[in-house]
Amino acid sequence: MPFLKSWRRKRRLERVTVEPALWERVVAAYEFLSDLSPDERVRLRDLVVLFLGEKELHGAQGMRITDEIGVAIAAQACLPILELGLDVYDGFVGVVVYPGQFQVRRSEVDEDGVLHEWGDELSGEAMPGGPVVLSWQDVDMSGAGYNVVIHEFAHKIDMLHGDADGYPTPHAGMDAGRWYDVLETHFRRFCERVDAGEETPFDEYAAEHPAEFFAVMSEEFFTDPILLRDELPELYAQLALFYRQDPAARVERAERETRGR
Repeated sequence: MPFLKSWRRKRRLERVTVEPALWERVVAAYEFLSDLSPDERVRLRDLVVLFLGEKELHGAQGMRITDEIGVAIAAQACLPILELGLDVYDGFVGVVVYPGQFQVRRSEVDEDGVLHEWGDELSGEAMPGGPVVLSWQDVDMSGAGYNVVIHEFAHKIDMLHGDADGYPTPHAGMDAGRWYDVLETHFRRFCERVDAGEETPFDEYAAEHPAEFFAVMSEEFFTDPILLRDELPELYAQLALFYRQDPAARVERAERETRGR
C-alpha cells in the first residue's frame, strides 16, 4: 500500500544513513556524481539508503559485496531516477554482481525451425521481471560514455510498462509524439552511419536495437552530457525532459565554480 511504503521509507531514512567518509569516497570516484549540487547529493544519498533497503545485492563466483561496492552501485543506479523516484524500480528486487564478465547461454529457433545455441560473455544484463546482473570489473571501469550500471538500469526503466523496446513511456506533460519521433529518427540515423562505416563518437553497440540505443544514450546523457548535447541536441533535449535532469548544465556549473575558486 502506498501509505505503508511511504511510512517504511521515512522510518528507514530516520534510522539509516551512509557513513559520511564512505559517501564522499564514492562521490569522488565518479566525476558525474561529483558534479551534483549539494542538494542533489543529499537526495541521491537518501535514494541510495532506500535502494539498499529494498533491493538485495548478491555476489557471484566468490564476489563479496562490501559496503563501498554496494553504495557505488546504488549511487549509479539511482542517478537516473533522482527526479523520478524509487518506485520506477518496483518491478524487481535482485542485483547480482560478478567479479568480471560472465557467460550466459543463448538459444534461438530460426525461420527453418533449426535451434541454434551459443554462449555470450556479458558485462551486464537486465532481465524482465528478474534481477540486474553486473560485472564489477566493468562497473569499476566507468568513465565518460561508458557506464554499465546506468546502461542496465536504463533497460529497467524501459521495462517499466513492458519489455525493453527502446521507447519507454513518456511522462505526463511530455509531447509523446515528439518523444517517440526523436528516438526513432535518431536510432535510424545512427544505424545508417554505422552501416556506412562512419566513425561516431558513441558506442556502435547502440545500433544493435532501439533498446540498446536508449540505454547507450542514457549512459552518454549522464556521463558525457556535453558531448551528447553538442552532437545530438534534439535527443539530449528529450532525454532531459524524460529524466527531468540537465547534466550538461550541471557540468558547466561545476566548471564555473572550480574556475572561481
